[in-house]
Amino acid sequence: MGFRCGIVGLPNVGKSTLFNALTETASAQAANYPFCTIEPNVGNVAVPDPRLDTIAKIGGSAKIIETQLGFVDIAGLVRGASKGEGLGNQFLGNIREVDAIIHVLRCFEDDDIQHVENRVDPIADAETVETELMLSDLESLEKRVPAFAKKATQGDKESKIAASVLGQALELLREGKPARLTKPKDEDELRIFQQAQLLTAKPVLYVCNVDEASAADGNEFSARVFAKAKAEGAGAVVVSAAIEAEIATMDQADRAEFLSDLGLVETGLARVIRAGYDLLHLRTFFTVGPKEARAWTIETGSKAPQAAGVIHSDFERGFIRAETIAYDDYVAHKGEAGSRDAGRLRAEGKEYIVQDGDILLFRFNV
Repeated sequence: MGFRCGIVGLPNVGKSTLFNALTETASAQAANYPFCTIEPNVGNVAVPDPRLDTIAKIGGSAKIIETQLGFVDIAGLVRGASKGEGLGNQFLGNIREVDAIIHVLRCFEDDDIQHVENRVDPIADAETVETELMLSDLESLEKRVPAFAKKATQGDKESKIAASVLGQALELLREGKPARLTKPKDEDELRIFQQAQLLTAKPVLYVCNVDEASAADGNEFSARVFAKAKAEGAGAVVVSAAIEAEIATMDQADRAEFLSDLGLVETGLARVIRAGYDLLHLRTFFTVGPKEARAWTIETGSKAPQAAGVIHSDFERGFIRAETIAYDDYVAHKGEAGSRDAGRLRAEGKEYIVQDGDILLFRFNV
């Protein structure tokens, strides 16, 4: 199961610098001119989770394997992208393939770094990109909805559902609102809405790229972005991409002291990764043994057999039960044996909804 967040924004806002730091590579060229990223770069990043270290110590595991989240560095959008400006069609296609959007906004002054529209205004930048995404969705639905409506009059059930839910999205877009505000009335409408892959239906996290001095507390630019995010029900985090790029080159032992000197408890990237994880409504369960302690990703609401299938399809196909220990119980009773003795190990069946932090052992037969 792979989940990917697409990093978007106008040119020269720090997207590729952020991506490089996230993946601790130089695979995305960071250069001071538009369109230095033409093909999307993809990197998988470990999701920080201190619980995994604790579980591994208790379980005596020889190896730790974190769960991962994918990030895609997508080239800068410009005004007119929905009409093909600046390689726009290709970039919009790349955005369509990701699960969530990480929208990087320039929240710093620097005369040496050119802004594509010669200003520093993160709200206007956000609206420029959002408008291009909405125009692309609008053009798509203005062709598709009438076709569905015509088929619906001929008795096609799927087309009737599509005309209803996508028609609602079309009206929102005509009002200048994103498709994510659409409210499907049942599971069939939700399924068709998700299959439509509308750009503005994807969840958004705003990343405020600030100067080094503002890395701890943000600045007036980022404050405006946080207000916008709150009004929209979106997420927002503050990051200094320049600092994160510097940290990425350091030895692990030197990072804590460097962060402390800047008044930071953790890296901005750790916040971005966790926020991206939450944005996609993902949860983590663990497996632990002498060989390895491992974190696994599932969607919120996943049942035990679905979680088993993340490990191997045979586990889901032949699922019998999931021997389950809550994280707090595992720690309090110092492992599986102590949890079993204390009556905290449970046998859960096919209808059990896996909780974040569960430690699971699947029993199956194929």
